[in-house]
Amino acid sequence: LHIVIPASILSLIIYWLIRDRHKVRNLSGKYVFITGCDTRLGNALAKWLDKRGFCVIAACVTEQEGQELRSCSSLSLKTVNLDLADSSSISKAVVFATEETAGKGLFGLVNTAEGTTHTAAPTDWLTIDDFHSALSVNLLGLIEITLKLLPLLKKAEGRVVNLINAKGFMTFVDGGYNLSKWGMESFSDTLRRDIQHFGVKVSIVEHSFFNAKVNWGIMERDLLRLWNRLPNEIRDSYGEKYFSE
Repeated sequence: LHIVIPASILSLIIYWLIRDRHKVRNLSGKYVFITGCDTRLGNALAKWLDKRGFCVIAACVTEQEGQELRSCSSLSLKTVNLDLADSSSISKAVVFATEETAGKGLFGLVNTAEGTTHTAAPTDWLTIDDFHSALSVNLLGLIEITLKLLPLLKKAEGRVVNLINAKGFMTFVDGGYNLSKWGMESFSDTLRRDIQHFGVKVSIVEHSFFNAKVNWGIMERDLLRLWNRLPNEIRDSYGEKYFSE
């Protein structure tokens, strides 16, 4: 054991060093589909991969955002409109990706998209629709686009990379937002085991906070809206002092 254990540890370290030095070669012709390219993170990633020679398919919510991205990228970067809350929009984006890759498949799918609805309020102030609005994009939309792109990923023995904001694991009063982040973790872990048989890899990147401006005025207005729609018995049980504080 005194020999086996150190030898095993040394072998593992050597394996890690060799693995981490391995770089992907011949980037030209490798297609990467990125969701959420209308956000700062997805937009920056699309530009970064484009400069390194990947064929990027950047999914944006609106055509205007797609045009702005194309204007500062190479001709190999393509954009497609994608609303992850709309199944028909997802299907159209998948058809676009299938035609663009022309039988080569997808080298990568990177999910960076996030919904804009982060309702911050006590749980019993919320309705099931408030949870649906967060889960429809952050979790269910992500699952749907991933499942529909799996045939292309299998064809190229590609990889799925899900970017998950670490703040989703600190459960504050955010309705379905935190649920979606835990769900993304679980879905990614299950998917990783299920499709490794096809040579497809699944990774999770838990990124930290960004220096984003918080519009407190919008948050206060949303909180007031929720407060005003509460049934009297719930509002009375909290009281005006609770709401003000």
